[in-house]
Order: sequence, then C-alpha cells, then structure tokens
Amino acid sequence: MFGVGVGVSVGGFTASSGGGFDPDAQAFFDRVTTAGGTLSLTEKNATNQLVLDMKSAGIWSSMKAVYPMVGASAAACAQNLKSASFTGTFTSGWTFASTGVTPNGTSAYFDTNFNNQNNWTSTSNGSMGFISRTNPAAGAQCDMGSGGSIGSGANSSTIYSRFSGDDFYSGLNCTTVVPGSSNTSSIGFFVTSRTSSSTYTRHKRGSSTINTSVTDSIGINPNKKIYLGAGNDALTNLPSNYSNREYDFCFIGDGLTQTQVDNYWTALQTFNSTLSR
Repeated sequence: MFGVGVGVSVGGFTASSGGGFDPDAQAFFDRVTTAGGTLSLTEKNATNQLVLDMKSAGIWSSMKAVYPMVGASAAACAQNLKSASFTGTFTSGWTFASTGVTPNGTSAYFDTNFNNQNNWTSTSNGSMGFISRTNPAAGAQCDMGSGGSIGSGANSSTIYSRFSGDDFYSGLNCTTVVPGSSNTSSIGFFVTSRTSSSTYTRHKRGSSTINTSVTDSIGINPNKKIYLGAGNDALTNLPSNYSNREYDFCFIGDGLTQTQVDNYWTALQTFNSTLSR
C-alpha cells in the first residue's frame, strides 16, 4: 500500500511526498544517495512512474542496465535504475544538467561496465539504445557501442544516429558493415535489437520513425564493454569516434520487439515530460 502524504499526480499514478515508491525505484534512489548524489521529488516521481510503466509494458524484465540521467551529477547519473550491477563510470569532460549529460566530443565517454561478450543473456538476444536531444552536423560520431574497428561496424554492437552522409547505422553482435537507414536528425530515441541469430533491427522514434530489419548473422562478439558517447574500439583497445550530443537516457537489455520499442518510447515521453525536458 502506498503511504499517505501530499499527492502528486504523474501519468495516472499519485506519488507521495511521504514515500510509497515502487521498491525497485526506491532502491535506485538509495543507490544515488549512497553514491553522493541527490534527486528532487519531481525526479523521483518521474523515475518511479517510468519503472511502473516499464513493468506494465513488459519491458522491465528485459532490462540489464537503465540510466535515466537524473540528478545532474556524475554520482547520480552513473547509477543503474534496474539493479546495483553495471554502475557506470564517467570520464572527465562531461557536462551535467537537468536536461541530461553532454560529452565534449574529444575525450569524454561513459563506461557502462556492461561487457558485450559476457553480460548478454545470449549472443542472439540483446538490445541497447539512448535518447539524443541535439543534432550536430553529421559525422563519424559513435553514440553508443563496443567492438569493431575504427570506421567498421564488423564484429560490434554500435549505434551511430547520424553518420557522415546522414545515415543511421547500428548493429548488435554483427559480422559485416551493412547499409544504414537515411536519417537527417540525431534527435530522438534510437534502438538496435537482436532476437535471432540471422537478423537484427534498428528503430528510431521522435523527429521521425524508422523500423528496419537487417539480415546479418552473429559476429565474433568481442570481449569489450559498451560505452556511451564514444565507441570502444576492439583494434586499438581505446575509445574512438567521440560524440558531442546531449543524452537524457540510455539502456542495455535483452532483445525488444517493435511493439516494445513503441511502448518504451511512450513511457519515456511521459518521463521526460514530467521532468520538463
């Protein structure tokens, strides 16, 4: 039963300043506090509703790591909403704000500590994605990923929301570089998902809608951790293709269907609307 207090209506759920949050949301709030971060009541209410909406949509159980980027500090934004595992690490060079986190485009990246080889449920079942809030000029900026070599999508799990030539490239445990989907804006929710050994999908929601199925079998699946704001290059063992886009959310999980991506986007729109971002 929810506690009695001052009610705040958020997306159909009335959160209370007296407590009564979902246990998974409360555990996240506790981790933020322990790490030295702080969250406002509005941020807690929005995050709590996001957890409830993800559970209602059948998405929560598929998640491994969820970073809602609330709290406007490295300590708060590094915490995984789903569990105490995969607490991330921000390098220097990030800007933290109520609207999200922004890397400097030259040296900054966020290490999720999620290993591309060791932490998926299986190599043919995985997804990852993020929300980008800004649209700088197209270029070789890797938004999220691991593996492969510079300029190559082979043997990697990566997302380039707006690559040179205005293409949305992505893959999950790929074997080859495959054609991208035409995309002129890096603003939106970008997802790549694999639920079979022979194909994967890429999705965009927001300023435009993209749903593409790509025929591509499982790659080498390198022993590399997934970064946000840069790629984790398997050839050089160094971050590469730094991004300067602002991000207000990212996740890693098991494979998602197109319907689940739609439901995820609906929940995230409610979440960000509550946060006025």
